[in-house]
Amino acid sequence: QVNLVESGGGLVQAGGSLRLSCAASGRTVSSFVVGWFRLAPGKEREVVASIGRRGGTYYTNTVKGRFTISRDDAKNTVYLQMNSLKPEDTAIYYCAAKPDSGTWYGGNAYWGQGTQVTVSS
Repeated sequence: QVNLVESGGGLVQAGGSLRLSCAASGRTVSSFVVGWFRLAPGKEREVVASIGRRGGTYYTNTVKGRFTISRDDAKNTVYLQMNSLKPEDTAIYYCAAKPDSGTWYGGNAYWGQGTQVTVSS
């Protein structure tokens, strides 16, 4: 069992920055692939970035060059540094953890409760 708690969301002006944190408890976060997802009104939930067990990263095209995902094994926490924020980045951001061979929506995946990010123009 893994418990994930997101923090760091808030209201920011366009061009600003936020750093989201996903603190894990129960198991070491480095045992999982961890992803950041977002859900915006009227849109489907999408994966924003992910980090693999060995540190490999993935970013969706719309955030490449602006967002950075990282992991601090000592703190058992995964971060999402978001720079040059745009109004279209407004969404609820979730972190999730899954085994290498699992799927994000499978029985072995774990999800946090989400944190709201609002970017004003």
